[in-house]
Amino acid sequence: MNTLEERGTIDIHTPAGEADPRLTLDYIKGEARGQMFGVLECLDADGKSHILKAFSGQYNGVWDVKGWAPPLFDPKEFDLIVGSVDKEIKQLGTIINNPQPGDDMQSLIYKRKRLSQELMKEIHSLYRVRNFRSEVRPLTDFFENGIPAGAGDCCGPKLLNAAAKMNLMPESLSEIFWGQTNLSGTRIQGNFYGPCREKCLPLIGFMLCGARADGSDNV
Repeated sequence: MNTLEERGTIDIHTPAGEADPRLTLDYIKGEARGQMFGVLECLDADGKSHILKAFSGQYNGVWDVKGWAPPLFDPKEFDLIVGSVDKEIKQLGTIINNPQPGDDMQSLIYKRKRLSQELMKEIHSLYRVRNFRSEVRPLTDFFENGIPAGAGDCCGPKLLNAAAKMNLMPESLSEIFWGQTNLSGTRIQGNFYGPCREKCLPLIGFMLCGARADGSDNV
């Protein structure tokens, strides 16, 4: 976090003059009110240590940043799915917030809700959850009563997924909050937090299968 503060951006693997302006720390110190960041120490087959890092969710609308663990889906596929549908949802929202005489508000609200629900199903279908036995399962396998918003987007799952794809064995994980204290006061800058129970716990057991040098599940 000191490195990010010194550079003023999370785009630290790009030459200073070419850094993406969307990735400055102004985002988490202002509108976003903070974000979780994570670091995972891993070992390769030769016992050499590697450090992976991740931020939760998107960073100011950006999913994939050079040098950071990617999301559990292909961002290009995400953009294709979201593009036109998201535009229609926003247009409906504008109409609902600024109704005109003759508008059927109940129908408009229902249509926006239905489009949003269908969009989320399509987005969730893109997620691929991996473990260290080279098994891959869809996100829908892990939640019986609906998928919580942001499931699969936290630092822990992103880091474990990246490690599994790179054939690295996880050793230790830290997640820290950075930015303004959130409105509920449950996240404070500089404090470390464990993976969340609602969104991460259902995934992590599966994701850690085989996460030992001997291929066992005793983690």
